[in-house]
Order: sequence, then C-alpha cells, then structure tokens
Amino acid sequence: MPRRIFAGSLSTPKVDVIVDMGNPFLNLTVDGFLKIGTVAAAKTAAEETYSVIKSGHISHHKFEHSLKKMCKEGAYWGTIAGLYVGMEYGAERIRGTRDWVFPEYFFIPWLNLFQMK
Repeated sequence: MPRRIFAGSLSTPKVDVIVDMGNPFLNLTVDGFLKIGTVAAAKTAAEETYSVIKSGHISHHKFEHSLKKMCKEGAYWGTIAGLYVGMEYGAERIRGTRDWVFPEYFFIPWLNLFQMK
C-alpha cells in the first residue's frame, strides 16, 4: 500500500512548489501565483483572526465574510504576482539577460534635464 509522506524543513524559509505545465513561462507564472496568493491569504487570515479576538465574538456570517476576503485577496495578489513574473520572464527572454540595467543612452538625456546650473 503506498504511503504519503509530508516532509518539511525549519532550517530554511524557502518553500518550492513544483508545477509542470509543459512551458517554462506557465510554470513560473503559476508558481508566482501560488506563492504570493498563499501569502496574501495567510495575511488576511491573520488580520481577520486579530479582529475576531479584538471584538470577542464570531458569527457564521463573519466567518463566511472572512473566508471570502481571504480568497479575494489571494486571487488578487496572486494574479498580480503571476503577471509580474510572466513579464519579467518575457523581458529576460527578449533581452537574453537577467539584469534590469538600462543602457546609457536612456539615462543621459534625463540626467541632462535635471542638472543643476
């Protein structure tokens, strides 16, 4: 009978989720969505827990509202992170490098505009 094992480590705060969609762009986008979406949902859960502890009572309606808010925040920030990671990957593929250094010809005209005389 197969056994399922959950293994974790407390020595490093890094958590890797492996999602194979068959395309590196989609893999990175989904990975960013899941990681940041989870962080946003956990943040919202902590905020809602604090508000429940502060008020001293919880109702069925408030619990449903908290759950809905967790899902909305997770989906929102996960989507933003997925878009960012996807755009960063696209820029990396187009430029062929991983740095975000602009060439000198971009900065020189702007520096001349703001020079003090």
